[in-house]
Amino acid sequence: MSERRGESDDTLDLLTRARAGDTRAVDRLLDRYVPELKRWASGRLPGWARHAIDTDDLVQESLILVFQRLEAFEYRGEGALLAYLRQTVLNRIRNQIRWADRRPRAQGLEADLAEPGVSPLEAAIGAESVERYEAALGRLSPAEREALIGRLELGLTYPELARALGKPSADAARMTVARAIVRLGQEMRNERRRSSALIDTASRMDEVIFEE
Repeated sequence: MSERRGESDDTLDLLTRARAGDTRAVDRLLDRYVPELKRWASGRLPGWARHAIDTDDLVQESLILVFQRLEAFEYRGEGALLAYLRQTVLNRIRNQIRWADRRPRAQGLEADLAEPGVSPLEAAIGAESVERYEAALGRLSPAEREALIGRLELGLTYPELARALGKPSADAARMTVARAIVRLGQEMRNERRRSSALIDTASRMDEVIFEE
């Protein structure tokens, strides 16, 4: 579930009320985003970490953090809140993985709060490409998907990624990511062609309807 066209103004109204202390507005925002964030977060957890990290708890903690600090969020239009929530969840996942790996982690929950502005992924590929990225990611193998999420979204170093993926070295993890990026690029190009074909089909249908 994403912020659909027509929900943008409603989201802004709910945010305004939530910032003013309206608990009913907070509840409505939670009802809107919790189910999707749980589904989305479960797909971001590496397979090896799923037994150690409770997705539901992680999402709930992230949402509590965001709603306690709503003043840190800058509303930039449709989809902005969902992107901000996702980035905060990713930050929590990254810190939990590093904690589990006994690596130094940022101190305090506030370190998990997303930075204002676009996410690192949006900065890398452009906000308009994120939907194609998500669709293409879903068509990769689990191993390819874990490698890309670990590197591109969670920002793990190659030594950290090697340990997470069970690779013998950082170079092996680097090669895994490189191959996965090639596959991702192929799938994103395929997704662009499919989208163009759907638009062309819709346009032809529209022309036929209006001709009649």
